Amino acid sequence: MATIEISHVSKIFTDKKRNADVTALADISLGIARNEFVCLLGPSGCGKSTLLNMIAGFEQPSVGSITVDGERITAPGADRGVVFQHANLMPWLPVWENVAFHLLLAGGQKAERRARAQTYIDMVGLTGFENHYPSELSGGMNQRVGIARALLMNPQVILMDEPFGALDEQTRMDMQTELVRIWQQHQGTIAFVTHGIDEALTLGTHVAVMSARPGRIVEIIPIDLPRPRDITSPQFNALKRHILALLRGERASFQQAGQEERV
Repeated sequence: MATIEISHVSKIFTDKKRNADVTALADISLGIARNEFVCLLGPSGCGKSTLLNMIAGFEQPSVGSITVDGERITAPGADRGVVFQHANLMPWLPVWENVAFHLLLAGGQKAERRARAQTYIDMVGLTGFENHYPSELSGGMNQRVGIARALLMNPQVILMDEPFGALDEQTRMDMQTELVRIWQQHQGTIAFVTHGIDEALTLGTHVAVMSARPGRIVEIIPIDLPRPRDITSPQFNALKRHILALLRGERASFQQAGQEERV
């Protein structure tokens, strides 16, 4: 059984200002198996984050269903950890307390919280920074704290919404390498939203290419390349050209549809 099963999902929002419905996603079907790393790739506004939010349980489909290990998603749950574009850390807490924050909410004792947090602090490469505050860390280090916090919940699934989008290029590449290492060590299932083709091909076991709004799955591409991925290899660049052709074809279709609507 797939860890995540998305079956004929559509999402329609009501634009109250314009008194109209807007279809964000149309008939999405996608299975993500256990331990896969699936990148949702598409242009801005195609509904990638909306789809991720529905897997997280923050939003509900207008049509269709989403299940994790056969259980229908109706609300957020501890089986799904979420890492956002911004780490959303508590600035008044040091690293270890940010990582263990949900244990604090659950009433865990300090010694237990500290010990549990340390495992994941070590895993994300922040050993020695346990007592630093978010303002004392770089953007990439704060994102590691956010990843450690999600991992500590021991979720079956980790959902990541462009977590490296605000980082500079070198830090982003370093974090991509770190994330692959953490994923291989943690053995979890990851759904990762990105609009970067290189990022998707660097990280994913599969890339789900989405169309412009209303978002739909254009193609699901398995990425059978050795790790670490060589972005200069002929195989990598052949896949990149294929994805570019898909996205350009969708863009042309979207522009043509817009012109027809104006006629």
